[in-house]
Amino acid sequence: MEDFVIVRGIVLKHAPAGDYDWVATIFTAERGKITAFARSARKPSAKLSGMVEPFCFGTFKLFAGKNSYTIVEADIENYFEGFRTNLEGACYGTFFLELCSFYTRENNEDIELLNLLYLSLKALLKDNISNKLVRCIFELRALLIEGEYPGIPDRSGLLESTKYAMEYISSSPLGRLFSFNLSEEVLAQLDQITVEYRKKYIDRPLKSLEMLETFEY
Repeated sequence: MEDFVIVRGIVLKHAPAGDYDWVATIFTAERGKITAFARSARKPSAKLSGMVEPFCFGTFKLFAGKNSYTIVEADIENYFEGFRTNLEGACYGTFFLELCSFYTRENNEDIELLNLLYLSLKALLKDNISNKLVRCIFELRALLIEGEYPGIPDRSGLLESTKYAMEYISSSPLGRLFSFNLSEEVLAQLDQITVEYRKKYIDRPLKSLEMLETFEY
């Protein structure tokens, strides 16, 4: 009997393989980060064409071979098409995908981080919260989920509003994380802390960061 598995997740990245295939990295709820081949998906008429692009979120039916997965079917619920016309949002979103790729491991379930990623991508497409704040929330909460969050720094000059924002980010349910805004002064402090934590806990360069910084600085 053929060995099929059903997973739910989001495509983090893809690369060409062979003449017509894609090899996709998918962040799944059930098996963490996996690599799967989409046969003939680079042909415009293929049934998987357009279904293994970065940001595609949905359910994937996979054939589990001895050494690799092959995508048999895909039911995409959200293509995040808004990023096609929103370059800034797409740059932030790509940064989030790369961070998740850094944190996740093969066959290591990480449902909370996947849920955070999905909600963060949706927040980037809203007008009522700044992209920089979405990024800060995503980075700090991801550190917490991965067990590396050091808490609120003990330093002079840190505003009470900044401390309150960090406490809210670390303790609120995921569904309520993107329900507030900050003054420019508080956001600047939060951003500074987030950048410091990133430099401390991310031990390799992030390719998407250079493009992202053109929008922030």
